[in-house]
Amino acid sequence: MSGERGRGRRIVLWRHGQTTWNVEQRFQGQTDIALTDTGVGQARRAARLLAALAPDVIISSDLSRAADTAAELSVVTGLPVTHYPELRETYAGVWQGLTHTEINEQFGDQYQAWRRGEPVRRGGGELETEVADRAAPVVQAAADKLDDGGVLVVVSHGGTIRTTIGRLVGLPPATWESLGGLTNCCWSVLGEGVRGWRLTEHNAGTLPEPVLGDDT
Repeated sequence: MSGERGRGRRIVLWRHGQTTWNVEQRFQGQTDIALTDTGVGQARRAARLLAALAPDVIISSDLSRAADTAAELSVVTGLPVTHYPELRETYAGVWQGLTHTEINEQFGDQYQAWRRGEPVRRGGGELETEVADRAAPVVQAAADKLDDGGVLVVVSHGGTIRTTIGRLVGLPPATWESLGGLTNCCWSVLGEGVRGWRLTEHNAGTLPEPVLGDDT
């Protein structure tokens, strides 16, 4: 980003609604699990709130739980949704479909290493940095096309959103885990300033409010 081009743009990174595997605390990864009725309701409520931000563009993971969440915002705003496989959740290999307890029982050393924050290919899947490598450029490219003050909504998954935020704000990968997890159908907001993207809202479920007296 050079000069003053695109100042004031915002990126809203919105996690999908609830699924049965969320409730059962199973690793979903790239398994295509549908929203529950509760998840659909969450998406409809959140869509009404996010529509008030007057989004300009909606992009989404192509997995149904994200695509169906994005569709609710499309209904309210009239905007089309563009789907990207690059915005899918982290591929977690043989961990997918297992609960945390089952993973710890079957892959204890790997699970504990991941819990300590070590770079781990969970279940033989992707590293967090590899997820950021595929997802963050898609988000940045979409944001680059916005006019000044434009709003991009990205509908994706908890792990992918965390790594994308970490990459876009320039945090070292070892610190990405310090970004707390997103609740189903909650979102985080990146705002653009003179030094690039900054995290202005995290795990929000209500409309972002202006920051008053920042750093004072």
